[in-house]
Amino acid sequence: MPAESSQTLERGLRLLRLLADGRRGRTPTELAAELELSRPAVYRLLTTLQSEGFVRRDGDGRVHLGFGVLVLARAVQPLLREGALPTLRRLAEEVGATAHLTVAEGDDGLAVAVVEPSWTNMHVAYREGSRHPLERGAAGLAILALREGRTGYLVSEGQLQEGARGVAAPVPGLPWLEASVGVVTFTPLDPDVVGPRVAAAAAELSCSLT
Repeated sequence: MPAESSQTLERGLRLLRLLADGRRGRTPTELAAELELSRPAVYRLLTTLQSEGFVRRDGDGRVHLGFGVLVLARAVQPLLREGALPTLRRLAEEVGATAHLTVAEGDDGLAVAVVEPSWTNMHVAYREGSRHPLERGAAGLAILALREGRTGYLVSEGQLQEGARGVAAPVPGLPWLEASVGVVTFTPLDPDVVGPRVAAAAAELSCSLT
């Protein structure tokens, strides 16, 4: 019984990961094919997940993530913030710029953790909870790069705030998280120097969250 229960849980998690890939839902038949399970097995999973609010069916019978996952997402954000703060604090102090962790929420980037440097005369005040389109700013561009399998750092200037310069790198190796680590400043910065440090911080954070 424990082995059977564990297998059911593993299948349910795989199903949720499929639905989280941003496509416009799937039919039970498509889910069965991608999971390499029988349709009755998929229907049993869907019945349980739907009753708990983790999946929903639209008018065409296609399956989507349910709003129940939002409850879990809200619980994860404080944990992400706590786990990211040591890495961001070191990055902010070394670079002398405001460091941040940004996660994807649909087509937007959401800043879930921000650390300002302690020794600079001027730095960018970047509020936790700030949201912006992924196609604007280094943090969002890094997340889009992650979706394409690229892990290098990205640079932007003036896309979110006039005069602000940003460098960000995707957090690699975490299939459950689309995120980037970055810095933003009003002062000049050398991407060739700052970029590798930001990428190293992103890799460090990935290891700490694994």
